[in-house]
Amino acid sequence: MRKLGRCGWARGDLMIAYHDTEWGVPAHDDSVLFEFLLLEGAQAGLSWETILKKRDAYQEAFAGFDPARVARFDARKQAALLRNPGIVRNRLKVAAAVQNARVFLAVQRQFGSFDAYVWRFVGGRPQQNRRRSLRKLPARTAESDALSQDLRQRGFKFVGSTICYAFMQAVGMVNDHLIGCFRHAELAVPQSVRPASIRPDKSA
Repeated sequence: MRKLGRCGWARGDLMIAYHDTEWGVPAHDDSVLFEFLLLEGAQAGLSWETILKKRDAYQEAFAGFDPARVARFDARKQAALLRNPGIVRNRLKVAAAVQNARVFLAVQRQFGSFDAYVWRFVGGRPQQNRRRSLRKLPARTAESDALSQDLRQRGFKFVGSTICYAFMQAVGMVNDHLIGCFRHAELAVPQSVRPASIRPDKSA
């Protein structure tokens, strides 16, 4: 059987499953967008594989990534999170997650959904890149700079341009699978209906 071509960073079962089923798939569900916003902020300074290993613990600790519930986390709840070994126990990151949930709700009220807000930064459809090497992948772009600046002005934390670009890659706002990766062509196919985010089957 011919071996599938993949982006070089997809190594190990966990990262391969994430690469093959989630990374770069256009996500329009606000709960999914909030999840990745929270997880990308938690990832700052760490590897993405580390965060994926903690993902289930994050889902439990942060109320199933429900921004309305996370926004109500008080000082006592945040202190409890800092004792949770399943997540990154960084005081600033935990506080940022709660702050971001509150601002996330404000954005939903203003735009109707976070989806409607965030996809404006790429004109409502994924940017189709055609990169041939991991060395060609940028850490930030003009679009991620604009998103970062706007998020910061609204009160979001841990949303530097590099974090924002990683978020954009994760939720499919850009297709940064390499040309030689089998997922590039699959995700480059025009969609008449905005697709839901694909989640891995944990029962497998």
